[in-house]
Amino acid sequence: MTDYSQGTLERRRGPGRVLRTPFVSALLGGLVVGLLGWVAIAAGWIEAEPSPEGDAPLSPSAPLAATAGEGEGGERMSVGDIYERSAPGAVFVRAMSDGASAPDPFNPLEPEGGAATGSGFLIDDDGRIVTNAHVVDGADSYEVTLGDDGETYDAELLGSDPSTDIAVLEIDADADALQPLSLGDSSDVEVGDPVVAIGNPFGLDHTATAGIVSAIQREIRGPDGFTIQGAIQIDAPINPGNSGGPLIDAAGRVIGVNSQIQSPSGGNVGIGFAVPVNTARDIAQQLISSGEVEHAYLGISGADLTPDIAAVLNLDREAGALVQSVEPGTPAAEAGIEAGDATVTAGGTEIRVGGDLIVAVDGEPVESMGDVIEAIQSKEPGDEIELTLYRDGDERDVTIDLSARPTEQN
Repeated sequence: MTDYSQGTLERRRGPGRVLRTPFVSALLGGLVVGLLGWVAIAAGWIEAEPSPEGDAPLSPSAPLAATAGEGEGGERMSVGDIYERSAPGAVFVRAMSDGASAPDPFNPLEPEGGAATGSGFLIDDDGRIVTNAHVVDGADSYEVTLGDDGETYDAELLGSDPSTDIAVLEIDADADALQPLSLGDSSDVEVGDPVVAIGNPFGLDHTATAGIVSAIQREIRGPDGFTIQGAIQIDAPINPGNSGGPLIDAAGRVIGVNSQIQSPSGGNVGIGFAVPVNTARDIAQQLISSGEVEHAYLGISGADLTPDIAAVLNLDREAGALVQSVEPGTPAAEAGIEAGDATVTAGGTEIRVGGDLIVAVDGEPVESMGDVIEAIQSKEPGDEIELTLYRDGDERDVTIDLSARPTEQN
């Protein structure tokens, strides 16, 4: 089981080979919320057999708009109906490393070598598949098993973006074997909405679980340590092997990509997270077009200023983003943004104080660090951003040229 809470991602690839990826607090692109027990649900390591270029048409209504929706009379579809419609488009993903050894028959989920297994789903009639970046990370070859006929195909990795934990694979299969899923609009998701997750937990292919949306607009961490905004929290059980699989609403549309669980023990406790499908759609289009994604980068970490913290600090502002650190050599450092130089404890949380407080971005008031993250993520490398900074009773505006985000968080 991969445990992100320890700051290191370790996965066995073969004899003597271990992949380690730093996984620490994010520099903007964002602040990482400090939750313990993050677990990537990418997959157990198993060896058992599972029972043309161009932009993809990834509009919210494609490709099953004619059939995806509520049942006759406007009622929501049952879990069984959703599964019957969606399962053919959900796939089993196996990411393999050269030189992998035979599995351990006494511990099939943690062999000395083998394949990382996960899930994914078809997004178009060209055989393109969305999955998680941490499912395919570090592998040398890939196989995809389709849900309808059980046929296995070699797959090509078109691109992977660790910052959003999204990757795109492509297979060469006959059109009649491909049943892509309809993509919904994750901005319409509300707490309490029923959802169905389809995936391959522990290699048990095409398993459906159901639950509700527990919360929206969560912040989770990508495999490179940067923040993923707008994650959907669910209580539908998801486990290792569900990574990359579709989260589906009551109308049969994909609204998220199942990615992580939060757990103190490594097992499912009913707190799972999915990358919103609007993020996945945008990233997939870029990966299909160019094979890579560039994110704008400022180079700070920050913390929310709340009324309680403001009272402790005796500030005359009650909202904003307190700059906690500034990475040397970044746009933020070159613009003279300063982090706090002292530490106080407020509400049981240590906060660095004495630095800049971001109170507006491009003229829009900032309520929290999430607003700053969202503003940066809406930009591209080379774009300008204007920050209004407050310190020692004075405000000042700075205009900054954003750079491209580094490949991973230090």
